[in-house]
Amino acid sequence: MVHGRILDYAYVDTDTLFRDFHISKEGYSDAQAEESRLRYGKNILSGRASDTVLYRLRRAFINPFAIILLILASISFVVDVLLASNFSRNMTTVIIILCMLLISGIVRFIQEMRAKHVSDHLTRMISSNVMVHRNGKWTGISSTELVVGDHIRLFAGDRVPADIRLTVANDLFVSQSVITGESAVLEKHSSILQQGQARSYGEYSNIAFMGSSITGGFGEGIVLAVGEDTVYGGFSTSESPLKNGFDRGANSIAWVLIHFMTVLIPVVFIACGLTKGNWFSAFLFALSVAVGLTPEMLPMVINACLAKGSAAMGKKQTVVKNINAMQGFGSMDILCVDKTGTLTGDVISLEYYMDVLGNESEKVLDLAYLNSLYHTGVKNHLDSAILKCLEMPGHEAHFQTLAAQYKKLDELPFDYERRFASVLVENGQEHLLIIKGSIDEVCRRCSHVEYRGCRSAMDAQSSASVHAIVDDMLEDGMKVLAVAYKPMTQPQLTMTDEQDFILLGYLAFFDAPKQTAADAIHKLQKLHVDIRVLTGDQRDVAVSICRRLGIDTAQTLTGSDLEKLTDDELPIKIEHATVFAELSPKQKVHVLQTLQTNGHTVGFLGDGMNDLPAIVESDVGISVDTAAEAVKEGADVILLKKDLNVLEEGIKEGRKAFSNVSKYIKITASSNFGNIFSIVIASVLLPFFPMTSVQLLLLNLLYDILCLVLPWDHVDEDTCSQPLEWSGRTLGRFMRFFGPISSFFDILTFVFLFFVLCPAVCGGSFSALAQNDEQLRFIALFQTGWFLESMWTQVLILHLLRTPRVPLFQSMPARPVMLVTLLGNLVFTVLTFTPVGTVIGLTALPLPYFGFLAVIVLLYLLLVTLAKSWYIRRYHELL
Repeated sequence: MVHGRILDYAYVDTDTLFRDFHISKEGYSDAQAEESRLRYGKNILSGRASDTVLYRLRRAFINPFAIILLILASISFVVDVLLASNFSRNMTTVIIILCMLLISGIVRFIQEMRAKHVSDHLTRMISSNVMVHRNGKWTGISSTELVVGDHIRLFAGDRVPADIRLTVANDLFVSQSVITGESAVLEKHSSILQQGQARSYGEYSNIAFMGSSITGGFGEGIVLAVGEDTVYGGFSTSESPLKNGFDRGANSIAWVLIHFMTVLIPVVFIACGLTKGNWFSAFLFALSVAVGLTPEMLPMVINACLAKGSAAMGKKQTVVKNINAMQGFGSMDILCVDKTGTLTGDVISLEYYMDVLGNESEKVLDLAYLNSLYHTGVKNHLDSAILKCLEMPGHEAHFQTLAAQYKKLDELPFDYERRFASVLVENGQEHLLIIKGSIDEVCRRCSHVEYRGCRSAMDAQSSASVHAIVDDMLEDGMKVLAVAYKPMTQPQLTMTDEQDFILLGYLAFFDAPKQTAADAIHKLQKLHVDIRVLTGDQRDVAVSICRRLGIDTAQTLTGSDLEKLTDDELPIKIEHATVFAELSPKQKVHVLQTLQTNGHTVGFLGDGMNDLPAIVESDVGISVDTAAEAVKEGADVILLKKDLNVLEEGIKEGRKAFSNVSKYIKITASSNFGNIFSIVIASVLLPFFPMTSVQLLLLNLLYDILCLVLPWDHVDEDTCSQPLEWSGRTLGRFMRFFGPISSFFDILTFVFLFFVLCPAVCGGSFSALAQNDEQLRFIALFQTGWFLESMWTQVLILHLLRTPRVPLFQSMPARPVMLVTLLGNLVFTVLTFTPVGTVIGLTALPLPYFGFLAVIVLLYLLLVTLAKSWYIRRYHELL
């Protein structure tokens, strides 16, 4: 809502404003600014604009997986510490879980802060500061340093940095679409409002609201509200609800694990309670099963994979502001791009200036020059190309004389509804209104056409003549604007005056396709990322450029085509179209939202203010370092080079990180599920627990520590060639398929240990042994034997399931993965022969056991290889 200070000072004169806030002719001093900051607050929002250390810290430590582990740690603390006796009190489980959470959070936080540091440095380096009058001089400062009472200046292209009471407004036009959602451009002034005049944001004609963009003109004003007190600050949230692709996937995976837990934990608890008679011990064991089923290191492995991916992208001229955007890169299957600067170069040249029949016309160029010279809206490549005519040999004096003869009176800047810019100039007593813009929109407002000084009324034949001249140039990929004028009597301009023009001629610009664009598009298509072109340019121009670059243009839609489609037709038409032309910013968002509704992960690359809504709405918002401040602020990724080849590298890195995370989640969860399934069976049949709670937790912890090397693993090229889905949709299927295979070999190991090895070493069956030391030795041998079998099978299966190919022969793991996993297994095997192993209930095993272990591991790997081949044939995927 509008702050009280806005309501008060919109209805009083500026002298009262200066007096009440003690603003002198020198502006605020540094001391006054600090006092105002303490009194009214800082100009920082709670959302992404603030991006504070606390925000990064919260995002590093709070996620679905961390919450699951924290709940389990809390339960364990209550049971193992608070409710336990002094003798049985044990903090091991709690400490292990909390250490994992802490280390995982620190890893992510460090990477988040690195990304923030680079992003902040980039923003400081290339963002536009706000001009403020302090200590008697105008100086540029960061918008976050503004305070209530500051006197600031606004220029075309600026984003309004706070809620401002205007004191000077010179042809000041503002877009408030970020607040109201309306695309209309409003003219602002500095005069006093009449009481009761303002009933909506658009009616506060002397107030510039934070987040609005200056589309034309110049203004000065006094800051009345900052940060959370602004209208925009009231709308701001900590994270866009649509920027949650990563969280949706994480929640999906977390719920799969929760569902398995809710089924298995009661089963284990009841089975152990009934067979062992000790319900408290059964509860503790069921709790360890819950922890064992959860991949404890999952947050850390995810963070390490994403951090490595973002660091690799940093070396390839890409700054990842939001580490979760790596997931978006991995699953992105459609990339929407604007034409200018992405598919074509940023430098546009004026090729032709001609009359209505295509002959060169100096008058067309003169009027176009005056329009571009006096147009105070956001400058663009077309205006720059026209103004470069001043540098043409022999023309400098002519254009200087022209500017001296014709003085500006008023203007209406370009907007995406009218699609042209109007400038009113005078030459003595003569007033001319000159417009320049879209062919269709300008011609629609013309009633006459002029050729070599002769005017005639516009008719159907005139319209056909326009297309006869223009269409060939459009098909050649040129951008064409129309120029028209009309005499005026009054010195002021309103939108009602924009009728009955005289069509004078056309301007043709050439925007050459980038040499690297065609190759980059081909590479993206090989990665199964479809390119959709969303541009405001004419249809023929967009189609011509796209054809040269090899983009299919059979299905093309314009903004007017979209408006005619029904709700049922819209998703189908947008799904199949590849080129969208003559779009407004609002229509770009509509196209993007429809693609998302159709099930796509959509990225958007843009750099203009008109691209900001689409960048914010996309799954991966991508901008460049030369973009406006507001655009960079809304983007997840900033490219230091506006080149699609850079994006290709980013997509590959995202998919590599994604694939390695998927390896860990699916393989670990299925292996853990197999172990837990084995425990359920063993708990019913055995007279003792097959593994202690601490051993079970340690087994998972040791395995997970080895998995920390996964971010450095190689990823098969065919895996990176397809978008990857980040969700738990196939996780349950994978667990149910491969988990029981592990359980089968666990049960064989149980049988061997219980009926063969342990009786042979201990001198008899478990029931025949004495109650004390001999049975304890039997249990220790059994638990150690299963501990090692679980460790070896769990680690080696990682090599087998990490790739759809034949491991070691067709797909070699990275050297660190090979060394760490093999050395880890050897070290943990040796652990059973050390005093450390004795502390946790492990003991040395006889040599024959290791012969059995080798055989059981080889058989397990062979069966899983066969099962993997069947699984891939059945479901056409592995991970």
